[in-house]
Parts: sequence; structure tokens; C-alpha cells
Amino acid sequence: MKQFSLLSRRVAALFLAPGAVLVGLFILLPFFWVIFVSFTNRTLLGRTALNPEFVGLQNYVRLFDPATFFTRGQFGSSLIITTEFVLLSALVGQALLGLLLAWLMQAIRPGLKRFVEAMVIGAWILPEVVIGFAWFAFLDYDNGTLNMILRGLGLPPGDFLLQQPFWVIVIFNTWRGAAFSMMLFNSAFASIPPSYFQAADVAGASSWQKFRDIALPLIRGHVVTDLILITMWTFNVFTPFLLTHGGPAYRTELLSIYNYRVAFRDFEFGKGAAVGVIIMLINLVLALIYLSIGRRKSKAEKEAAT
Repeated sequence: MKQFSLLSRRVAALFLAPGAVLVGLFILLPFFWVIFVSFTNRTLLGRTALNPEFVGLQNYVRLFDPATFFTRGQFGSSLIITTEFVLLSALVGQALLGLLLAWLMQAIRPGLKRFVEAMVIGAWILPEVVIGFAWFAFLDYDNGTLNMILRGLGLPPGDFLLQQPFWVIVIFNTWRGAAFSMMLFNSAFASIPPSYFQAADVAGASSWQKFRDIALPLIRGHVVTDLILITMWTFNVFTPFLLTHGGPAYRTELLSIYNYRVAFRDFEFGKGAAVGVIIMLINLVLALIYLSIGRRKSKAEKEAAT
């Protein structure tokens, strides 16, 4: 029996080895390399491209310099824009809209439900580049579909990408990402026993009461999972670059776009790596906060049940 157990462990290790090697090469190695580069002055061009020097925390000090921190086009400004973008697009937009759509889907006919699901999911499965250019064509001032409709109705056209670029990327990202939340919450609602809602119907509960007192408490774990995933995805999203390129005047330069500009336009790999490390730490903190909230609520529910 002991020999069989040892053999099983060796076979298991043999099967796990290719995956472990791939994880090491494509996740762990780049992870530690980026941290190392963030402490150097490596660039794409010039003397420091081949012979970078160790500069310690200099890149981080430059990012958090109080004199330029909140200047438009600098790290602090991009951090504020990204925070507002995540709050509006991920939390208010994708999570809330996805939850609302999933709840409304429970009350419609199966045929119409499948049609709505297909329409919403279509926005999610299409390639990001295709979606980005489709929205660019939709919002174009001269020949865009939206302005053609406005002109047909006798209304003045608008240069939305120039006048309201931030709200454009918020609506665009909400429209694209709400499908994931809707599918997750749809599955969560489907896992609730129908007898719960039938008993509520007998008691005369309204739709809002069934949602608040039955559905929402039972899918709390799904809500936490959804918030963790969409917050991280939205925080790191790069697709708005296809619409605005971070402009005009850096008004839509999210941290991901700022990181791209620093590393691949300004060719400051060391500074760009420092931005990447900070983004990773922010994602880690957000994930820990969500998980802590979920654990506290679960603990409170267990204590209340006992």
C-alpha cells in the first residue's frame, strides 16, 4: 500500500511537471523580472538599454513626487481617473446592471430570455479590437451612426469622443462587461430552490421583497466573486485606448494606458515596471478587501444561524 501511494505521488508529479514549468516560465519569471526592472533605469533606446543601472527606489519616488503627482498626464492623475472609472463602470455599471438584468430575466418567457442572453453575450464574446472600432464608427462626428440618427431627428450632432470622452469609455466598458455579471448572477438565481419563491408568493411578498430577503442573501458569495473579478478586469482594462488613446489632453488616460505610454512610447522600461508593480499591489489589496468582507459576512451569518 505504501509503495502504491509513493508511485501515485510520482505519477501525479510527472503529470503536474509540464504545468508547473509553464507557470514558472510565463508567470513567476516575468513577475520577478518586472520587480527587478522597476529598480533600474532600463530604457528601450540609449546607453541604459544594454547596460541599465540599479537606481533603487528612484522610479517610485518620481511617480509619487508631490510637485507633479496630480498634474494631468502623471501617475496621480491617472490613478484618480482609474478610480472613478472603476467605481462607475465596474461597481455601479457592470455589477448593478448585470444583477438587474439577471433578476429581470427570471420573469420573462424562455424564448425571449434566450434572445436577450444572446444579444447581451454577443457584446462580450466579440474581440475587443472589433468592438472598439465598431464603437469608434458609431460615435464618429462626420459619418457616425449616432450622429446620423440625431441629424435625422433634427437634433444637433455631437463630437462625443472630444466633448465627453470619460463618459464614453464608462458607457462603452459597462456595455461590454455587464454580460459577464449577468451570466454569473443568472446562474446564481437558477441555483435557488423555486420553493423559496413559491412560499414567498403565498405569503404575498412583492418582487422587491423576494429579491431583498431571499435572492440577495443567498447569492452573496456570487456577488463577492463578481466584484473581485470585474474590479480587477476594469482596473486593468486597455480597450478604451482604441477609442480615445488616453486623450484628449490625458482626460481618459487610465493606469493601464499610462503604463503603456511610459514603457512603450517614452521608452522608460524601469519606470513602466514600477507602475506595473504598483498596479499589481493595488489589485492585491482590492482582492483582500473583498475577500475579507465576504468572510466577515459568512461568519456573521453562521453566528446568527447558531
